[in-house]
Amino acid sequence: MLKIGSHVSFSDKGLLTATKEAISYGSSTFMIYTGAPQNTRRKPIEDLYIPQGKEAMAEGNIGEIVVHAPYIVNLGSYKEDTFRLAVEFLQEEIRRTHKIGVKNIVLHPGAYTEKDAEYGVARIAEGLNEVLEGTKETDVNIALETMAGKGTEVGRSFEELAQIIERVRMNERLTVCMDTCHIHDAGYDIVGDVDGVLRKFDEIVGLNRIAVVHVNDSKNPLGAAKDRHAPIGSGWIGYEGIAGVVGHDLLKGKPFILETPWIGKNERPMYEAEIAMLRGDTEERFGGEFMVDVERLHHFFDKVGIDSRLYVLNTWELLKSDAKARKADPREPMERLYDMLMENQVLPEEYSEEAINHRLLGYLAGEEWLSNQ
Repeated sequence: MLKIGSHVSFSDKGLLTATKEAISYGSSTFMIYTGAPQNTRRKPIEDLYIPQGKEAMAEGNIGEIVVHAPYIVNLGSYKEDTFRLAVEFLQEEIRRTHKIGVKNIVLHPGAYTEKDAEYGVARIAEGLNEVLEGTKETDVNIALETMAGKGTEVGRSFEELAQIIERVRMNERLTVCMDTCHIHDAGYDIVGDVDGVLRKFDEIVGLNRIAVVHVNDSKNPLGAAKDRHAPIGSGWIGYEGIAGVVGHDLLKGKPFILETPWIGKNERPMYEAEIAMLRGDTEERFGGEFMVDVERLHHFFDKVGIDSRLYVLNTWELLKSDAKARKADPREPMERLYDMLMENQVLPEEYSEEAINHRLLGYLAGEEWLSNQ
């Protein structure tokens, strides 16, 4: 079965809270931060409900999960206090990850700030050598994340990741987290040539190093170097592009983790629908009426002359290139489509905002997706 889930909350009762949330989405894996990603405050390991969480995971048929390192870790910094914090706190996070029983901790490699990329690669490798040396008692791997290329971040190319890995002594404990939005924004065409992208990654880094795949659509075109996630089907990658990655034979068995943004007035995640659609059990999860409703959306939008893919891409382009238009109407594509449905009473009035947005995701997946259900 496809191993797919999302980022979930680790607050309140720790692993138990995270597992319950993941199960509510129909997940078979999930990702957590062991505390707030923006600071170093952490609960004692004894307060994380690990035994209860593992029991709930077993009952929910959830096996492998993933931890993400906090954003404040920057192994690329030339500032000694920032670098020391990164090394020492990452070591602590690895030990916590080990105690939770997780094998991979995802890490943004780092940013070189006022230096250059060559310095960043060397500095990150230096930090990783120290981190791994100091956590030899664990079996946790560090999964270096592919980055979009914004600012001075390192890891925007497969070559940069390979250069880091080559400089690390215990690099058997280095894996990779491939992020669909990031590599798209970095210029790798996973929509038009996913086979070629994976082949290139294999030549430069090695597919055997991929341990996790982050699944996100992108609000920006290929090579934009922006890193702004969108719900599946509502961005430049599109549903078919994402499905081509998730269903690829070379990535079979990997945990796929959604980090798509929460949307709508009530800010609800779209994870449940995204997971079901990508796994292929949407009707089983939501019932046959879901497909009838999606067909109704196609009929309505066809009648008013809207092509889903063109509408999404044209709206993103308008928001990006026309400041006056963006100021007059800052709504993103899904918000605009949602408002059209509400204004025209296309779906039953008792439907929640979340239910309508779920069906919008089905519509944005396209007619081919609908016909294959």
